[in-house]
Amino acid sequence: MGEIRVDVRGETCPVPLVEMRKAVKKASPGDIIEIVGTHPASKKEIPMAAHALAIKIISDEQIGDEWKIILQR
Repeated sequence: MGEIRVDVRGETCPVPLVEMRKAVKKASPGDIIEIVGTHPASKKEIPMAAHALAIKIISDEQIGDEWKIILQR
């Protein structure tokens, strides 16, 4: 089981979502994808996209201005 880290801090739409989709394509079943960002709209869009792609959301947390979403393929 691998882990893919995606750092999109400072990036705005649609970059975080595009990077999340790229990571999902690269990931093998069971892999963990950790996405860190700062764009508020992306924090809402990424879980919705994960849900649409049937990707499991392990955690979704806000730490100050940053958020971290952990997905499992």
